[in-house]
Amino acid sequence: MSKLKLTGKQIRAIGYEEGPVVSVAMHTMCTHFKHYTEEAALQILKDVLTAPENYKTHETLSAISEKLLKVSESEAPPLEGFGKAFSLNETGILYNVFGAKHIEEGALLQMQTAAKLPVSVAGALMPDAHQGYGLPIGGVLATNNAIIPYAVGVDIGCRMCLSIFSIEPEELKKREAYFQRELVANTLFGAGREFTDKMDHEVLERKEFKEISFLQPLQHKALKQLGSSGSGNHFVEFGKVEITDAANPMNVPVGNYVGLLTHSGSRGLGANIANHYTQIAMQKTVLPKEAKHLAWLGLDTAEGLEYWLAMNLAGDYASACHHTIHAKIAKAIGEKPLAMVENHHNFAWKEMYEGQEVIVHRKGATPAGKDVLGIIPGSMTAPGFIVKGKGEPASLNSASHGAGRKMSRSKAIANITHEALRAELKNHGVKLIGGGLDEAPFAYKDINEVMQCQTTLVDVLGKFYPAIVQMDGNDPRKFRKRRTEEVGE
Repeated sequence: MSKLKLTGKQIRAIGYEEGPVVSVAMHTMCTHFKHYTEEAALQILKDVLTAPENYKTHETLSAISEKLLKVSESEAPPLEGFGKAFSLNETGILYNVFGAKHIEEGALLQMQTAAKLPVSVAGALMPDAHQGYGLPIGGVLATNNAIIPYAVGVDIGCRMCLSIFSIEPEELKKREAYFQRELVANTLFGAGREFTDKMDHEVLERKEFKEISFLQPLQHKALKQLGSSGSGNHFVEFGKVEITDAANPMNVPVGNYVGLLTHSGSRGLGANIANHYTQIAMQKTVLPKEAKHLAWLGLDTAEGLEYWLAMNLAGDYASACHHTIHAKIAKAIGEKPLAMVENHHNFAWKEMYEGQEVIVHRKGATPAGKDVLGIIPGSMTAPGFIVKGKGEPASLNSASHGAGRKMSRSKAIANITHEALRAELKNHGVKLIGGGLDEAPFAYKDINEVMQCQTTLVDVLGKFYPAIVQMDGNDPRKFRKRRTEEVGE
């Protein structure tokens, strides 16, 4: 097995700031994780960057954590007269927890902290929740005239998108090589990865790229990454769609179809926006240490309005990435979709709550307003659910965004074997292209149990069963070679 080699450029590309932490991260990974793949090693580094406090006592990763925490602490307090210090309320707002028995303590504690913010109005915690950075993943928080960049999340506008095609699902097995080849030929995965060909889309011409100085240098990167996907849990996959509700708003008859399901976000554009405005928020709003990543920007400030515009741009860009992927693959297989369902998370919306306008942050939570459609995925072997929201006020019109992790990425890599993953894939008849142990089905909660915890939040219209799953980690060159050698399909 070849030894791991990482570069400073790769580490900076996933969000590490220039400084000593880059060399420490490179040395740690290449010394203690030398037999890991690049993708797995970079994902571990992302986990540490997201929550360095969780790794302070880790046997090998504590050195990286220490550097990150020192940098973070050096950013506060702000200059005198620049920031304003706030205390947390002694008792937080009341909020509802769905599926509490499935939620780890770290996520519950993070939600308790968020509930004590002086700008918090209402909240909820979804059954797939797990610990994140600032607001827990699966957390929903309504605030008064305040936008919290890390309650939105780093991958702004990350979303699901499903195209339903009038193709018999059996074709996925009969012509597996064909569908697999077109999947790989029309996608691009990986942190920092870019296309060499120029892509066109109206979102790239948005005025925000010119009017917000911070966004100007990001426009070219956004152009190169349009239609690509990141690493981690992002995927593009073919599978069987089973429509079970005859009255579904998609107007797709009850029956079985082929579906194309994608999960990814706003790539480097969203990550840069998140990190930039979080630093501004932490300077403007000084909070106690346990809540500092929940720093907000007022929507009546120039910085808050600027972030709001940038966040919406990133969300539209993420949607454009999905539509580009779906259009390319639909053209490649010579089909037009009968219907498309799309929903996003890691975003904030202006909504009404008890007669007042609030900002609802959904970090890893699906919008589930009355009759709003969405997709809640399981894992690479577990079904996803096509749902229609019930508009439940107790959840702030929200539902889970997936099954949710029950193992961290590093724990999954340490405890799951390749043999076990291969056996699980074979048992479910799933073909995996790329992917890694950190995304193995065993690392996730049982999606059926999660769905049972939110029957009051959504109605199920159908299911999606994965069949050919493409994730980061494969070498696309071998598929391109096959494509030139095989004809007649």
